[in-house]
Amino acid sequence: MRKSALFFMGLVVTALVTLGLIVLSSASESNALRLHGDAYHFITRQFIYLVLAVMLAVAVALFDYRKWRDFPVFCWLFYGGVFLLLLAVFAGRPINGSFRWLALGPVRLQPSEFAKLVTVVVISVWMDKSGWRVELFRRGALWPAVIIGVIAAPILLEPDFGSVMVVSLVGFTVMFVAGTRLLHMMPFMAVGAAVFIFKVLTNDNRMARFAAFFGGGDTGAQELDKAAVNAAHQAHQALVAIHNGNIWGVGLNQSMQKHYYLPEAHTDFIFAIGAEELGIVFSCAVLLLFITFFALSIYIACNASDRLGKFLVTGMTLIVFFQAMFNIGVVCDALPTKGMALPFFSYGGTNLLSTFFAVGTIFSVGIHSYRDSKRTLARSVVMKGRG
Repeated sequence: MRKSALFFMGLVVTALVTLGLIVLSSASESNALRLHGDAYHFITRQFIYLVLAVMLAVAVALFDYRKWRDFPVFCWLFYGGVFLLLLAVFAGRPINGSFRWLALGPVRLQPSEFAKLVTVVVISVWMDKSGWRVELFRRGALWPAVIIGVIAAPILLEPDFGSVMVVSLVGFTVMFVAGTRLLHMMPFMAVGAAVFIFKVLTNDNRMARFAAFFGGGDTGAQELDKAAVNAAHQAHQALVAIHNGNIWGVGLNQSMQKHYYLPEAHTDFIFAIGAEELGIVFSCAVLLLFITFFALSIYIACNASDRLGKFLVTGMTLIVFFQAMFNIGVVCDALPTKGMALPFFSYGGTNLLSTFFAVGTIFSVGIHSYRDSKRTLARSVVMKGRG
């Protein structure tokens, strides 16, 4: 493990956070004034969340990730705690028809964000402790699928289809990387696909979003229901913002689309506002930063001291990178409209904490693997000296 990889990872994360705060300060202004009468409401709260998130990332980075394996009770306490939080959301009132939020005074938590993290931790520890038995159906496929299914079930009932997709993807990816046979995974993947199709066909809102996407934006929107019109409208307005930005953008804080044209300008569609104000240069820079983040993370995973580190980094990297690519794909109308935050950019405390927990875990594996490599090198030098 080279120390430079951790240094460049720190630079990439810093650049993403800095760009995120700059764009959010502009993108959130209109909605903050309309909803709270304070143009700085969202950016102020995001900055507070950021301070807490950085503190969390530092603590996780200094924490020896191998303690998850050495004391598996912590994994199951983490798993059980998140599961209880997922159930607790149903005791509250639905927001826009979904039970996704847990209100704790002035703070609102979204437990599904923590479910992504705990899935990676528990599955990674399970697969690591299983060793060669991952090739067996029960140990390598059945029980991990049950672990994923139990944590995904309450999220599906909220409903939060996007988080279920992320939880399933990262869980099964870690299983595959660990050596689970694809043939053993296929029955569970088939069940997941069947549930996906069923949930789409039996939900008018999701059907409307697919109809809007395959209908080509606003074309024929009169024939779609209200949800389809809204989905097509958001996709169209996002493309208008990107087109307006051209190469260099219209200038920071000069966006027109953030003024009520894009209702989720400071959350799901913040990338469009950044592209409008800072142009294609911003879009390419963000893509390059996320790709670099992915490449450095994979390097850290490949050079981890043990299998557990490799699994943890793979899962945590996928949480961040998949959400980023999916969000950008939706904004560019390459994917059907689906609410999913852009890591480091979108407003939201729980998502920011979750993202920095993932980053902290990647750094934890990198730091401790680097120390292990230094110890190994020192031992080899001593042994040669004795010889």
